[in-house]
Amino acid sequence: MTRKFALLGSALVVLSASAACADDLPVRKAGLWELKMVRTGTQVPEMTMQHCTDETVDKEMNNNVSPMAKQICAKQDIKKTATGYVGDSECNVAGISTTSHAEITGDFNSAYTVKTSSHAQGGAAGAAGRDTTMQLEAKWMGACKPDQKPGDIVMPGGFKMNVRDMDKLKALLPK
Repeated sequence: MTRKFALLGSALVVLSASAACADDLPVRKAGLWELKMVRTGTQVPEMTMQHCTDETVDKEMNNNVSPMAKQICAKQDIKKTATGYVGDSECNVAGISTTSHAEITGDFNSAYTVKTSSHAQGGAAGAAGRDTTMQLEAKWMGACKPDQKPGDIVMPGGFKMNVRDMDKLKALLPK
């Protein structure tokens, strides 16, 4: 069960990276997106997920994630650059303070990459700072599979959830 929660937490990180600034980022092309996440500085393994989306899913994800992010993040900035977008945030969850910097490049119709570096401080007994990096490589695979509906995410091992059930997922996050 612990692995499932680690995967769920990782999925929420990925979704936050893709949706936290959806108002400022282009909407992804409708269909099936493969999301490959590689992290360093953490015990979360490399993982590849599939996300079925349509024209409303990214906006709905932003509407669900944005109020939560505003509560936990003192700073959330995103700027368009010549090569894509750059984002910076400062957030605090369960006594852990995290600063992050993300660089987003690519095309939201065929493929994009999100490179994030973070520094976390605090938590259990004021744990020493931890630095992590994450690279998310997203590529459009075509139409969603017949058994998928917009918002569905299929994680490693076949665990399936729908981002439209975000309210249910919030209960699993640490306070």
